[in-house]
Amino acid sequence: MSEELGRVRRMWHLLEPLHAVLYYAPESFEEAAALGLRTDERWPSYFAWRAAPLGEAGAGRVVETFHSFSPAMVDEYVPAAWSVASPDAVLAARRRAVDRAYRTLLGEAVAAPETAEAAALVRRVAVAADTDGRPLAAANAALPWPDEPHLVLWHAATVLREHRGDGHLAALVGAGLDPVESLVSFAAIGAARPEVFASRGWSDEEWREARQRLVKRGLLTEDGVATEAGRALRAEVERRTDEAAAAPWRALGEEERERLVELLGPLWVAVIGSGLLPSETTLGIGKV
Repeated sequence: MSEELGRVRRMWHLLEPLHAVLYYAPESFEEAAALGLRTDERWPSYFAWRAAPLGEAGAGRVVETFHSFSPAMVDEYVPAAWSVASPDAVLAARRRAVDRAYRTLLGEAVAAPETAEAAALVRRVAVAADTDGRPLAAANAALPWPDEPHLVLWHAATVLREHRGDGHLAALVGAGLDPVESLVSFAAIGAARPEVFASRGWSDEEWREARQRLVKRGLLTEDGVATEAGRALRAEVERRTDEAAAAPWRALGEEERERLVELLGPLWVAVIGSGLLPSETTLGIGKV
Protein backbone atom coordinates (compact mmCIF):
# COMPACT_ATOMS: atom_id res chain seq x y z
CA MET A 1 0.00 0.00 0.00
CA SER A 2 1.35 3.43 -0.94
CA GLU A 3 1.85 6.10 1.69
CA GLU A 4 -1.03 8.14 0.27
CA LEU A 5 -3.46 5.22 0.34
CA GLY A 6 -2.36 4.38 3.86
CA ARG A 7 -3.29 7.89 4.94
CA VAL A 8 -6.66 7.60 3.19
CA ARG A 9 -7.39 4.37 5.03
CA ARG A 10 -6.33 5.89 8.35
CA MET A 11 -8.77 8.76 7.89
CA TRP A 12 -11.55 6.28 7.13
CA HIS A 13 -10.76 4.40 10.34
CA LEU A 14 -10.96 7.64 12.32
CA LEU A 15 -14.14 8.98 10.74
CA GLU A 16 -16.22 5.79 10.41
CA PRO A 17 -17.05 5.53 14.15
CA LEU A 18 -18.04 9.21 14.22
CA HIS A 19 -20.58 8.47 11.50
CA ALA A 20 -21.72 5.04 12.68
CA VAL A 21 -22.66 6.09 16.21
CA LEU A 22 -25.98 7.23 14.71
CA TYR A 23 -27.07 3.62 14.28
CA TYR A 24 -26.39 2.59 17.90
CA ALA A 25 -26.85 5.58 20.20
CA PRO A 26 -29.80 5.48 22.62
CA GLU A 27 -30.73 8.98 21.48
CA SER A 28 -31.18 7.65 17.94
CA PHE A 29 -33.62 5.00 19.08
CA GLU A 30 -35.52 7.60 21.09
CA GLU A 31 -35.85 9.83 18.05
CA ALA A 32 -36.85 6.84 15.91
CA ALA A 33 -39.53 5.86 18.41
CA ALA A 34 -40.86 9.42 18.39
CA LEU A 35 -41.29 9.10 14.62
CA GLY A 36 -43.23 5.88 15.11
CA LEU A 37 -40.50 3.52 13.90
CA ARG A 38 -40.01 0.19 15.63
CA THR A 39 -37.05 0.07 17.99
CA ASP A 40 -37.11 -3.56 19.11
CA GLU A 41 -34.26 -4.05 16.63
CA ARG A 42 -31.97 -1.54 14.94
CA TRP A 43 -32.90 -2.21 11.32
CA PRO A 44 -36.09 -0.11 10.98
CA SER A 45 -34.21 3.02 12.02
CA TYR A 46 -30.99 2.02 10.22
CA PHE A 47 -32.70 1.77 6.84
CA ALA A 48 -34.66 4.96 7.47
CA TRP A 49 -31.64 6.99 8.64
CA ARG A 50 -29.40 5.87 5.80
CA ALA A 51 -31.92 5.86 2.94
CA ALA A 52 -33.73 9.12 3.75
CA PRO A 53 -31.35 11.30 1.69
CA LEU A 54 -32.51 9.34 -1.38
CA GLY A 55 -36.10 10.47 -0.85
CA GLU A 56 -38.92 7.92 -0.85
CA ALA A 57 -36.67 5.24 -2.25
CA GLY A 58 -38.19 1.88 -3.03
CA ALA A 59 -36.69 -1.43 -2.02
CA GLY A 60 -35.00 -1.88 -5.37
CA ARG A 61 -33.14 1.42 -5.06
CA VAL A 62 -31.97 0.57 -1.56
CA VAL A 63 -30.84 -2.91 -2.59
CA GLU A 64 -28.85 -1.36 -5.41
CA THR A 65 -27.17 1.36 -3.35
CA PHE A 66 -26.66 -0.51 -0.06
CA HIS A 67 -25.42 -3.57 -2.01
CA SER A 68 -24.71 -6.08 0.76
CA PHE A 69 -28.24 -6.59 2.10
CA SER A 70 -30.53 -9.39 1.01
CA PRO A 71 -33.44 -8.09 -1.09
CA ALA A 72 -35.78 -10.04 1.18
CA MET A 73 -34.44 -8.16 4.19
CA VAL A 74 -34.73 -4.79 2.48
CA ASP A 75 -38.31 -5.58 1.46
CA GLU A 76 -39.17 -5.92 5.14
CA TYR A 77 -38.14 -2.34 5.97
CA VAL A 78 -38.37 -0.35 2.73
CA PRO A 79 -40.54 1.41 1.68
CA ALA A 80 -42.52 0.69 4.86
CA ALA A 81 -40.50 3.37 6.67
CA TRP A 82 -42.01 6.09 4.49
CA SER A 83 -45.52 5.10 5.53
CA VAL A 84 -44.48 5.92 9.11
CA ALA A 85 -42.52 9.10 8.50
CA SER A 86 -41.54 11.09 5.42
CA PRO A 87 -37.87 11.24 4.41
CA ASP A 88 -37.81 14.93 5.42
CA ALA A 89 -39.10 14.06 8.89
CA VAL A 90 -36.53 11.27 9.16
CA LEU A 91 -33.72 13.63 8.16
CA ALA A 92 -34.78 16.17 10.78
CA ALA A 93 -34.91 13.45 13.42
CA ARG A 94 -31.53 12.12 12.24
CA ARG A 95 -29.94 15.49 12.85
CA ARG A 96 -31.52 15.73 16.29
CA ALA A 97 -30.29 12.24 17.11
CA VAL A 98 -26.71 13.06 16.13
CA ASP A 99 -26.82 16.35 18.03
CA ARG A 100 -28.02 14.65 21.20
CA ALA A 101 -25.70 11.66 20.87
CA TYR A 102 -22.64 13.83 20.28
CA ARG A 103 -23.49 16.05 23.24
CA THR A 104 -23.72 12.95 25.43
CA LEU A 105 -20.56 11.30 24.12
CA LEU A 106 -18.31 14.32 23.64
CA GLY A 107 -19.51 16.55 26.46
CA GLU A 108 -17.73 19.90 26.53
CA ALA A 109 -15.74 18.94 23.44
CA VAL A 110 -18.87 19.63 21.35
CA ALA A 111 -18.28 23.36 21.77
CA ALA A 112 -14.48 23.24 21.83
CA PRO A 113 -12.51 25.21 19.22
CA GLU A 114 -10.68 22.00 18.31
CA THR A 115 -13.95 20.41 17.21
CA ALA A 116 -14.79 23.44 15.08
CA GLU A 117 -11.30 23.26 13.54
CA ALA A 118 -11.72 19.56 12.76
CA ALA A 119 -15.17 20.17 11.29
CA ALA A 120 -13.85 22.89 8.99
CA LEU A 121 -11.08 20.63 7.70
CA VAL A 122 -13.34 17.63 7.10
CA ARG A 123 -15.90 19.87 5.41
CA ARG A 124 -13.24 21.02 2.93
CA VAL A 125 -12.54 17.40 2.07
CA ALA A 126 -16.24 16.54 1.72
CA VAL A 127 -16.89 19.53 -0.53
CA ALA A 128 -13.99 18.43 -2.73
CA ALA A 129 -15.49 14.96 -3.22
CA ASP A 130 -16.73 14.23 -6.74
CA THR A 131 -20.10 12.54 -6.23
CA ASP A 132 -20.86 11.88 -9.89
CA GLY A 133 -22.00 8.27 -10.16
CA ARG A 134 -21.99 7.90 -6.37
CA PRO A 135 -25.66 7.98 -5.38
CA LEU A 136 -25.45 7.84 -1.60
CA ALA A 137 -22.62 10.36 -1.42
CA ALA A 138 -24.45 12.66 -3.84
CA ALA A 139 -27.71 12.45 -1.90
CA ASN A 140 -26.02 13.38 1.37
CA ALA A 141 -23.87 16.07 -0.23
CA ALA A 142 -27.04 17.71 -1.61
CA LEU A 143 -28.50 18.20 1.87
CA PRO A 144 -28.16 21.61 3.56
CA TRP A 145 -25.09 21.98 5.74
CA PRO A 146 -25.83 22.39 9.45
CA ASP A 147 -24.51 25.37 11.38
CA GLU A 148 -23.14 23.76 14.54
CA PRO A 149 -19.54 22.52 14.15
CA HIS A 150 -20.18 19.08 15.64
CA LEU A 151 -23.03 18.53 13.18
CA VAL A 152 -20.86 19.81 10.32
CA LEU A 153 -18.30 17.20 11.36
CA TRP A 154 -20.87 14.40 11.30
CA HIS A 155 -22.34 15.52 8.00
CA ALA A 156 -18.94 15.77 6.34
CA ALA A 157 -17.91 12.39 7.75
CA THR A 158 -21.13 10.93 6.35
CA VAL A 159 -20.58 12.33 2.86
CA LEU A 160 -17.06 10.90 2.84
CA ARG A 161 -18.20 7.59 4.28
CA GLU A 162 -20.81 7.15 1.57
CA HIS A 163 -18.36 8.40 -1.06
CA ARG A 164 -15.99 5.63 -0.04
CA GLY A 165 -18.84 3.11 0.12
CA ASP A 166 -20.04 3.94 -3.37
CA GLY A 167 -16.50 3.48 -4.63
CA HIS A 168 -16.20 0.19 -2.78
CA LEU A 169 -19.37 -1.08 -4.44
CA ALA A 170 -17.91 -0.21 -7.84
CA ALA A 171 -14.72 -2.09 -6.95
CA LEU A 172 -16.71 -5.17 -5.96
CA VAL A 173 -18.71 -5.09 -9.19
CA GLY A 174 -15.48 -4.66 -11.13
CA ALA A 175 -14.13 -7.77 -9.41
CA GLY A 176 -17.17 -9.76 -10.52
CA LEU A 177 -18.54 -10.19 -7.00
CA ASP A 178 -22.29 -9.99 -6.48
CA PRO A 179 -23.63 -8.82 -3.10
CA VAL A 180 -23.62 -12.16 -1.29
CA GLU A 181 -20.33 -13.21 -2.91
CA SER A 182 -18.85 -9.96 -1.63
CA LEU A 183 -19.69 -10.97 1.92
CA VAL A 184 -18.63 -14.60 1.54
CA SER A 185 -15.28 -13.62 0.06
CA PHE A 186 -14.72 -11.04 2.80
CA ALA A 187 -15.51 -13.55 5.52
CA ALA A 188 -13.12 -15.97 3.82
CA ILE A 189 -10.13 -13.69 4.48
CA GLY A 190 -11.08 -13.26 8.15
CA ALA A 191 -12.57 -9.76 7.95
CA ALA A 192 -15.25 -10.93 10.40
CA ARG A 193 -16.91 -14.15 11.45
CA PRO A 194 -19.62 -15.48 9.10
CA GLU A 195 -22.12 -14.95 11.93
CA VAL A 196 -21.48 -11.21 11.72
CA PHE A 197 -22.22 -11.19 8.01
CA ALA A 198 -25.46 -13.06 8.70
CA SER A 199 -26.88 -9.70 9.80
CA ARG A 200 -27.27 -8.86 6.10
CA GLY A 201 -30.17 -11.29 5.79
CA TRP A 202 -28.92 -13.91 3.32
CA SER A 203 -30.21 -17.44 3.85
CA ASP A 204 -27.92 -20.38 4.55
CA GLU A 205 -28.73 -21.70 1.10
CA GLU A 206 -27.84 -18.41 -0.58
CA TRP A 207 -24.57 -18.31 1.38
CA ARG A 208 -23.70 -21.90 0.38
CA GLU A 209 -24.50 -21.25 -3.28
CA ALA A 210 -22.33 -18.13 -3.30
CA ARG A 211 -19.51 -20.10 -1.68
CA GLN A 212 -19.74 -22.75 -4.37
CA ARG A 213 -19.60 -20.14 -7.11
CA LEU A 214 -16.43 -18.76 -5.59
CA VAL A 215 -14.97 -22.26 -5.22
CA LYS A 216 -15.53 -22.82 -8.93
CA ARG A 217 -13.66 -19.58 -9.66
CA GLY A 218 -10.73 -20.79 -7.58
CA LEU A 219 -11.22 -18.04 -5.00
CA LEU A 220 -12.21 -20.28 -2.06
CA THR A 221 -11.42 -23.75 -0.83
CA GLU A 222 -14.27 -26.19 -0.21
CA ASP A 223 -14.28 -25.30 3.50
CA GLY A 224 -14.73 -21.59 2.76
CA VAL A 225 -11.18 -20.31 3.24
CA ALA A 226 -9.79 -17.87 0.68
CA THR A 227 -7.21 -19.25 -1.71
CA GLU A 228 -4.17 -17.21 -2.73
CA ALA A 229 -6.20 -15.98 -5.72
CA GLY A 230 -9.12 -15.10 -3.43
CA ARG A 231 -6.90 -13.07 -1.12
CA ALA A 232 -5.32 -11.33 -4.08
CA LEU A 233 -8.73 -10.39 -5.45
CA ARG A 234 -9.89 -8.98 -2.12
CA ALA A 235 -6.63 -7.03 -1.77
CA GLU A 236 -7.24 -5.58 -5.22
CA VAL A 237 -10.78 -4.58 -4.21
CA GLU A 238 -9.42 -2.78 -1.14
CA ARG A 239 -6.70 -1.07 -3.18
CA ARG A 240 -9.23 0.17 -5.73
CA THR A 241 -11.51 1.34 -2.92
CA ASP A 242 -8.70 3.35 -1.33
CA GLU A 243 -7.74 4.80 -4.70
CA ALA A 244 -11.33 5.84 -5.41
CA ALA A 245 -11.52 7.51 -1.98
CA ALA A 246 -8.21 9.35 -2.23
CA ALA A 247 -8.97 12.39 -4.40
CA PRO A 248 -10.96 14.47 -1.87
CA TRP A 249 -8.16 14.21 0.69
CA ARG A 250 -5.83 16.06 -1.66
CA ALA A 251 -7.80 19.17 -0.71
CA LEU A 252 -5.68 19.27 2.46
CA GLY A 253 -1.97 19.74 2.71
CA GLU A 254 0.19 17.24 4.57
CA GLU A 255 0.37 19.37 7.71
CA GLU A 256 -3.39 19.88 7.66
CA ARG A 257 -3.98 16.13 7.38
CA GLU A 258 -1.70 15.47 10.32
CA ARG A 259 -3.42 18.19 12.30
CA LEU A 260 -6.77 16.59 11.52
CA VAL A 261 -5.55 13.22 12.80
CA GLU A 262 -4.53 14.98 16.02
CA LEU A 263 -7.90 16.70 16.33
CA LEU A 264 -9.98 13.61 15.60
CA GLY A 265 -8.10 11.36 18.00
CA PRO A 266 -9.88 12.39 21.22
CA LEU A 267 -13.28 12.31 19.50
CA TRP A 268 -12.57 8.82 18.15
CA VAL A 269 -11.54 7.67 21.63
CA ALA A 270 -14.74 9.06 23.14
CA VAL A 271 -16.93 7.20 20.66
CA ILE A 272 -15.00 3.93 20.75
CA GLY A 273 -14.72 4.14 24.54
CA SER A 274 -18.48 4.49 24.89
CA GLY A 275 -18.97 0.82 24.09
CA LEU A 276 -21.88 1.64 21.79
CA LEU A 277 -20.27 0.31 18.64
CA PRO A 278 -19.80 -3.42 18.02
CA SER A 279 -16.22 -4.66 18.20
CA GLU A 280 -16.64 -6.66 14.99
CA THR A 281 -18.48 -5.42 11.91
CA THR A 282 -18.95 -6.27 8.25
CA LEU A 283 -16.57 -3.44 7.31
CA GLY A 284 -13.52 -5.36 8.48
CA ILE A 285 -11.87 -2.29 10.01
CA GLY A 286 -8.59 -3.33 11.60
CA LYS A 287 -8.67 -6.69 9.83
CA VAL A 288 -7.87 -5.73 6.22
